[in-house]
Amino acid sequence: MIADILANGYVQLGLKLGVLMILLPATLALGWVELKIGAHMQARMGPMYPGGFHGWAQTLADGIKFVLKENIIPKNADKSVFSMVPYVTMLGAALIYVVIPAGENIVIENLEVGVFYVLAASSIGVIGVLMAGWASANKYSMMGALRAAAQLIAYELPLVLAAAAVAMMAGSLSLVDIVEGQKELQLFGFYIPYLPFQIIGFFIFLTAATAEMTRPPFDMPVAEAELITGAFTEYTGIRFAFSLFAAEYITMIGLSAFGATMFLGGYAPLHRGLDFVPGIVWLLGKTATILFLLIWIRWTFPRLREDQLQKFAWKVLIPLSLVNIFVTGALKLTPWI
Repeated sequence: MIADILANGYVQLGLKLGVLMILLPATLALGWVELKIGAHMQARMGPMYPGGFHGWAQTLADGIKFVLKENIIPKNADKSVFSMVPYVTMLGAALIYVVIPAGENIVIENLEVGVFYVLAASSIGVIGVLMAGWASANKYSMMGALRAAAQLIAYELPLVLAAAAVAMMAGSLSLVDIVEGQKELQLFGFYIPYLPFQIIGFFIFLTAATAEMTRPPFDMPVAEAELITGAFTEYTGIRFAFSLFAAEYITMIGLSAFGATMFLGGYAPLHRGLDFVPGIVWLLGKTATILFLLIWIRWTFPRLREDQLQKFAWKVLIPLSLVNIFVTGALKLTPWI
């Protein structure tokens, strides 16, 4: 019954539009969750007063504050490029959701190269960061932008190799095919996702995704104490909020959904007896798990220096990714996988 309703074209169109409309409120909710989790990890209460119940309106108040602030463009800045940055960073973040499936037939577009599409879309934000650094006519902004570009180059390769290993197991680059591939492995009725076979790849994915979002401990491009948010030093008001915070949280949710699809089975239920539960419920639950891990990483590990950050990528993650590819190839040759 539920499957018939979800297969209706109008229902699917409504769900797709709904996903796009809830992205911004989702960033506010995720920001509040991160404030509360970070506070409790440091034995604090976090926001308690805005809105009444546990300070639920804290991030909403922050957003209104940014909207009401004056938008300032530096005198020597390239005004057209400076103004385009929020659109470019938000575009890269939002495009990720096009190929994330919430069900076998609930996906905006099931591309045959969905894996590479997500990785390419997630990299567009760095172009916006470079644009911000160059257009601001500020040496600290330019330093932050160049750091972001160097970081992307270093961590994009292990991210691609980790995703390629999963694609090798599924024999497809389509995210729907990858989820269906994970439903083929069962033990006592439980679906076995690729995570046990790709635990190294999952570690690489989490690390590289954190670096791509320039979140701690990989936040040298926006080092607040040194570069004052790096490429966005000259941004104010709503341009600052959309260029940095909104784009970061939308990318964070998108990459978490991507990771849940690749390693945790995406919309597939935990047990075949639970097939009646809509796939989007499973996808949201698994996405929330990865979101918690990303928040835990941010509030646990100290910031790496630029040299440590680069050495970790080139001397640890990339060799580890190549070993993971080799092991995955060996697993594919075994008759029971």
